[in-house]
Parts: sequence; C-alpha cells; structure tokens
Amino acid sequence: MILEAAVLTVIPAQTTAFEAAFAQAQSIIATMPGYLSHELHGCLEV
Repeated sequence: MILEAAVLTVIPAQTTAFEAAFAQAQSIIATMPGYLSHELHGCLEV
C-alpha cells in the first residue's frame, strides 16, 4: 500500500472556496485507478 500525504497551503481568506473546490474534486479523485479513500484535514499554524 502507498500512502500519499499532500500539504496544501491555503490563504486563510480562501478557505471556504478551497473546501468547495475540493468537494467537487472528490468525485474526480475517487475515479483514479487504485483509489481506496481520502481524508481532508485542516490545521491552523500561528
């Protein structure tokens, strides 16, 4: 099994737009060969 972690830096003012775009992208991501699952986690670095 291969686990891929991607760190995506999102401008704080664009968080809502990013989450909406990611929601749409999920349907594309889920069709990739070998796809099992994904999770989106947020964090706040100060």
